[in-house]
Amino acid sequence: MDLSLDNPDHPERVAYSHASVEGGVLSTRLNSRLRHGYWEVRDLVTIGVLAAMTKVASLLVALVGGGMNPLTLVFKNLVFTSLLVVLLFKVPKSGSLILFMVINILVTMLLMGSGFFLMPSMLLAGIIAEGVILALGGYQRTFGIIIGAAVYDVLFKTGSLAISWVLIREQPQLLWISAIMVAIGYIGSLAGLVTGFLFVKELRHAGIIRE
Repeated sequence: MDLSLDNPDHPERVAYSHASVEGGVLSTRLNSRLRHGYWEVRDLVTIGVLAAMTKVASLLVALVGGGMNPLTLVFKNLVFTSLLVVLLFKVPKSGSLILFMVINILVTMLLMGSGFFLMPSMLLAGIIAEGVILALGGYQRTFGIIIGAAVYDVLFKTGSLAISWVLIREQPQLLWISAIMVAIGYIGSLAGLVTGFLFVKELRHAGIIRE
């Protein structure tokens, strides 16, 4: 009996072959899971790019028009909500809104060195909005996405006012001014729901967003 390593039936060669086959199968399964996992690379890139675009566009609008200008507040919120709606249709997966908000906060902190105090209200609003979307049929329902985005805007702005009250509660006149500014800005958010949906329709015609 030939027990040399050149013999294809040698036990060590057989064991090595089996190990190679098993390793190849595991590698194939791992690559398949990475490609077909919950978050695809293009999804993460889309969320990251739109989150950065949203913050940069809002900052540019504020710098050009002035932070306390009512028209600036309306247009800034319109841009933000429009891009948010586009994102939710582009990446229709649970958690997209929360991930978008986390990246948005990080970009804000990098560009402005602030925004950390808004994180609790932003994340809480995102979690509740995600629940509303799921309760209304998930990301496959247009109505659910639009209502979820609207709920997020309301809750986040309400939470921001609550944080403002904690910070400036000894000066109630400033709180009233903040409340008026937030209410004016929310007009832009409501308009952004409409413009965002119109953008989605055009992007669907262009084949950028799938039905």
